[in-house]
Amino acid sequence: MDVRVCVLGDSFTAGVGDPTGAGWVGPVATAARGAGWDLTAYALGVRRDTSADVARRWLAETGWRLRNGDRYGVVLAVGLNDVVLQDGRPRVPPERSLAALAGVLDGASARGWPVLVVGPPPVSGAGESARAADLSAGLAGVCAVRSVPFVSTTGLAADPVWVAEVAAGDAYHPSTRGYARLAALVEPVFRRWLAERVAP
Repeated sequence: MDVRVCVLGDSFTAGVGDPTGAGWVGPVATAARGAGWDLTAYALGVRRDTSADVARRWLAETGWRLRNGDRYGVVLAVGLNDVVLQDGRPRVPPERSLAALAGVLDGASARGWPVLVVGPPPVSGAGESARAADLSAGLAGVCAVRSVPFVSTTGLAADPVWVAEVAAGDAYHPSTRGYARLAALVEPVFRRWLAERVAP
């Protein structure tokens, strides 16, 4: 069965900081293929993109890719850039972030595309990490109302590998081992989502 999944997000989706370029999307997709899935995973990450940015581009980018296959799905991994301060305030207010996510979820649902959402990870800045955790809880709530699976990544704040690699890099992005820790959080939920939502 030809399964095609678009993974939309920011620089974490693009694997910035990982010298292999795999990021977290690569290991998650590789594990699914190893489990027998005929999976094509499109990593559509854009640096500095917020949830509002992704909401503007998601349909144009998925429409060309989620066709001519058997089953389709969308993964959204957004939020960290929303909480980065610009002129003393978050780039995207929390209520707008939640509305952007809701719009994408409803649009995908109308097209029959199951969605999985991955929350924003912690970074070196305590303020940004706290705002990201708060936003993550809000995003989870939007997903819960719609019965959309959500992966929280806030626990990485207690992962020594993640913390060390982010600190050793640009204070935002880990290297290969850190991304592997993020992938380990996403992978079991992703596999279950494929089996139960995308291609039951």
